[in-house]
Amino acid sequence: MTDITSARLIAMFGKIAEAIEAEKDRLCALDGVIGDADHGIAMSLGFSAARDAVSALDSAADPTTVFNTAAKSFLNAVGASSGPLYATAFMRAGAAIKGKPSLTEADFIAAFQAMAKGIQDRGKAERGEKTMIDAWLPAADAAGERFATGGDLAASLAAAVDAAKAGAEATKNMVAAKGRAERLGERSLGHMDPGAASAVVVIEAIREAVAN
Repeated sequence: MTDITSARLIAMFGKIAEAIEAEKDRLCALDGVIGDADHGIAMSLGFSAARDAVSALDSAADPTTVFNTAAKSFLNAVGASSGPLYATAFMRAGAAIKGKPSLTEADFIAAFQAMAKGIQDRGKAERGEKTMIDAWLPAADAAGERFATGGDLAASLAAAVDAAKAGAEATKNMVAAKGRAERLGERSLGHMDPGAASAVVVIEAIREAVAN
C-alpha cells in the first residue's frame, strides 16, 4: 500500500487534461448529435485550467488544497453545464480527505466516491436519465465494492473503469431527461451521452495516474 502524495494528485490532473485533449473532437462529435457540439471543448478548457493551476502550487500544498484549487480553476474556465458539476466533485473530494498530508488507498477511494456524489447532488440527476451520472455512480460503487472485498487501489479503479464504460454504453438505450438533450425526447435514443463518455476518459486517466 502506497501513500498518494499531492505531487501524485497534481500529476493526475495533468494526465486527465492530456486524455481529454486527445478525445476532445470525439466528445464534441457525440455532443453534436444531442447537444451543442461543445462538450469536448468545455472539458478541455476546464481540465487544462485545473492542470495549470495545481501545477503552480507550492510543493507543501496538501491534497485538499490540490482538489480545491482544481475546483476553483475548473469553474472559472467553464461557467456552464459541466463546470459546476466537476467543481463540486473536486470540492467534495477535498472535504472527504481534509487535514491529511497524504492519502492512503482508502482515503483515495473515499475521495473518488465523494466526486461522484458531488456530481449527483449538484446536477440533481439519477441513474437512467442519460447523464454523466450513469457512468460516475456505477464507477464509484464498483470501486467501493472491490476495495471493501480486499481489492487494492489498482483493482478497485480498474473495476471503476469497467463499470463506467458499461454505464456510458447503456446511455445509448436511454431517453434524455436532463440538459439540452431532453428536448429531443425519443430522438436521443441510440446515442451515447457525451458527459458519460467524458466521464470514462476522466476515470481511466485517474486510474492510470494514481494506480500505476
